[in-house]
Amino acid sequence: MPLFSSRKEEKKVKVTFANGLLFVEKADGKKQAFPLEWFPQLQNATDEEREDWTQTDKGIHWNKLDIDVGY
Repeated sequence: MPLFSSRKEEKKVKVTFANGLLFVEKADGKKQAFPLEWFPQLQNATDEEREDWTQTDKGIHWNKLDIDVGY
């Protein structure tokens, strides 16, 4: 008999910034890049603001900046 769980599997991503781009690397190794000019608040944010993010079911949410990026 199969065992089922109602808990969602936790997804982990890696978020980095370089050369005017936001990089999101998913758990499966796939990467996406987004130009920071699309997100002026992120482009001008401090390192502390950029590091304060949480993963949501739709993407990433920067808590202090109140910005959402879907991937």
